Amino acid sequence: MEISNSEIVIRLVLTLIFSGIIGLERESHRKWAGFRTHILVGVGSALIMIISIYGLPLHEYGVQRDPFRLAAQVISGIGFLGAGTILHQGTNVQGLTTAASLWVVAAIGLATGAGLFFPAIVTCVFAFLILTYIHHIEKVFLRSRFQSLVLETIDRPGLIGSIGKILGDLEINIYNIELNSIEREEGDRLLKVKMELDVPRNFNAGDLLASLANIDGVITTVLE
Repeated sequence: MEISNSEIVIRLVLTLIFSGIIGLERESHRKWAGFRTHILVGVGSALIMIISIYGLPLHEYGVQRDPFRLAAQVISGIGFLGAGTILHQGTNVQGLTTAASLWVVAAIGLATGAGLFFPAIVTCVFAFLILTYIHHIEKVFLRSRFQSLVLETIDRPGLIGSIGKILGDLEINIYNIELNSIEREEGDRLLKVKMELDVPRNFNAGDLLASLANIDGVITTVLE
């Protein structure tokens, strides 16, 4: 089997476009694996697929060669790269979606390298729509349960304990918390506290925000 140089270029360029679309979405969310990483994974996978199919004759010395052996190694090997994008912080795991997007980009690259343009295009569109819009659908169906709480407050001992007591009294569970310092030229150090909450069905946002506003040092409270 043979393939022309122009066909090789077309397949690699198409892979670059497909991978770049997904990579741009990840880059817009400041993920570790962004635009360049997705393009490199996709184009590399496409090249490996081209080599697998066209690099050597399918029949040599009376033996039929399997053109998909290298492709299978890409699918299994991409897991190591995906694992590098997954961060484990306490009980919180981040980066699974980006790892999955790298795996999908590798599959798109293999499909494009094999000349299967239609499934590659459809998968690219599906992946982009999933990464871009599915979280909005999730919020619509789950907003009665999951809420994000953001506070700006003066850093002081016992602050998190005070917040936790109020949440506990309202039967609200915390399943993730992020603390970030806010730089100031002088005076007390400020903290930005972001919490992901699991709230009960009878949750009253007004009661929560009013109680948090009474904590010493709390400047602003926002429920998203």
